[in-house]
Amino acid sequence: MEVSNDFIEWLGADLSVKILMFLEDPSDLVRVSAVSSSWRQFMIVNGICKQLCLKMFPEMSTVTHAIEISNMIEPVESRTNEPIEWACLKRDHKVYAFLAQGLASFPRKDCLSEALGASSTDNYPDESIQNTLEPSDRIGQRASYWSSKGEIDSAVPETLTYKLMAKLCVITEIHIQPFQVYFQFGSPIYSAKAVRFLMGHSIAGMEAQMEGDVSSAAQESSHEKFVWTYVSPEFPMAHENCLQKFKLPEPVLCIGGILQVQLLGRVQKQEIDSLYYICVSHVEVVGRPATPAFDVEILDQSGKCMLRHNPEQHLCSNNRSPQCESSCPPRIHRFGASIRGWEHMILNTLLGARGIMVNDYDYDGEDDDSDDQYN
Repeated sequence: MEVSNDFIEWLGADLSVKILMFLEDPSDLVRVSAVSSSWRQFMIVNGICKQLCLKMFPEMSTVTHAIEISNMIEPVESRTNEPIEWACLKRDHKVYAFLAQGLASFPRKDCLSEALGASSTDNYPDESIQNTLEPSDRIGQRASYWSSKGEIDSAVPETLTYKLMAKLCVITEIHIQPFQVYFQFGSPIYSAKAVRFLMGHSIAGMEAQMEGDVSSAAQESSHEKFVWTYVSPEFPMAHENCLQKFKLPEPVLCIGGILQVQLLGRVQKQEIDSLYYICVSHVEVVGRPATPAFDVEILDQSGKCMLRHNPEQHLCSNNRSPQCESSCPPRIHRFGASIRGWEHMILNTLLGARGIMVNDYDYDGEDDDSDDQYN
């Protein structure tokens, strides 16, 4: 009896999958796919790239399915030379390989896009939540900060709600600076006792309505327009005028692009009215937004969503030509794009200068050996 020299055949499918799932770098999985056509087929059939995404970010379990919204390749249903199931598996392999790379390797940055609303505002718009997007507590000769309304009860919480720069963002930490009111006697600091962070998505149609209404009343009712799918532990806030950093226990994938800061408890009374206030001068949300090639559509209030992938965005990011955004490739080029091209693009994107040699027979697109084996 002939003994197979193929690692995967020798170990068997189940054990091979378990071993591959110990790999944590998306580029390692792409290297595995490039070993041979049979290994590539094994990776695709078992959805290894998708499993890696779920391992990295369990929040991805709410994704019901992925679709491509570009005609750069033929729609799955139009391919008559291969089973629909196999075409879908190959598409998912490509999409999740790009997604894993995008969520893991992009440099960290401030992910805030805009301020959506505060639970209360003392003097709108002078003390609006919009001021918390500014890195300094002074703009020219004017103080820049958000202030809550005053409360007799020091336990009354406040919330600040923000829109992130993408509907898919990996958030690692949030920075908050309480405001020291330098123009009041004694320069009091109106910090909170503790903070907590919520992430989620807007209820369908509500976000567009709120973006069109920037009034104080609209901002204060914003908490009714969101569904929260993640709640962080509470973090104590120091009674200090400094940028305080709150690191989440694990990186969190925010699906929906909405983040809320909950300010829990008040510590400082205003001398003039003996009421408790909370004031914040600046908020930063540190993380990695997904590439523009990815978007999500929320399907219901439970958080189920559809992942949208636009391959043209990857082409533009890899093509440095200034005509990339203004011109459209000829239809014949779009129509003829093959999986082989996408596999090499994944390799180039993931590995950069650390390219690897791939035999042409491993990536022959629609007609490669792995497809024939599946058929």
